[in-house]
Amino acid sequence: MNGHKYIQFEQVDHIAVITLSRPKVLNALSRALLEELDEAITWVENSNETRALIITGAGEKAFVAGADIGELRSVPSGYEAEELALKGQAVFNRIENLAKPVIMAVNGFALGGGCELAMSGDIILAADRAKFGQPEVHLGVIPGYGGTQRLARLIGKNRAKYMCMTGEMIDAEEAYRLGLVQKVIPAAELIDEAKKLAKTLAQKAPLALRYIKKSIHTGVEVDLKTGLEMEAAFFGLTFDSEDRKEGMDAFVEKRAARFTGK
Repeated sequence: MNGHKYIQFEQVDHIAVITLSRPKVLNALSRALLEELDEAITWVENSNETRALIITGAGEKAFVAGADIGELRSVPSGYEAEELALKGQAVFNRIENLAKPVIMAVNGFALGGGCELAMSGDIILAADRAKFGQPEVHLGVIPGYGGTQRLARLIGKNRAKYMCMTGEMIDAEEAYRLGLVQKVIPAAELIDEAKKLAKTLAQKAPLALRYIKKSIHTGVEVDLKTGLEMEAAFFGLTFDSEDRKEGMDAFVEKRAARFTGK
């Protein structure tokens, strides 16, 4: 995972950290950054050693302050704009559906594409200075990387409409109150807290985490009866795993479980 210009990548033990790094433009999402992020997600996806992923932004001001407006201005037509939106959505969908827990450590502005990226994670930890918003309306467009869809699912339709229609920013505490983020942390402690949480998740049974994600993501889109049937099926899949035997043996023997993801 070397040779990237716009992201920094590190792996320590079972935890991968991707830092989006275009600090001079507040880590704005360019096509090149999206390509590098997509490549990093592929690496994490295929790594047997990686059990949890943290995504954060470089610098003290921004997680991602939005799309690269300079690039957007040069998009020649609605057709090309739609293709660009579909590309961004595809990358964020891969993050959302990654078979490993993804923690978004939002260290500053998460606006437009930055808010959309944050919402593709499983858990959002926000620095106390973080700001969230979908300000695309100020540019005469709508969110294109999933903002209207994920935001409505996370905080409700009318709150999502208010944020997208007004373009207003909200602070970390308001984002927490609305259910957009799971925890607000002093900025100086954000990465340490994210790594602490990632370490905790990395010690859990990988297959169980995978099917928890899949069951919840799919279940909220179907009726309760179908969702319960799916949950039972995934329960059965985890029950046949070596990790299930190890987990139950460890519980009875009063020791820490050593999960292998099998």
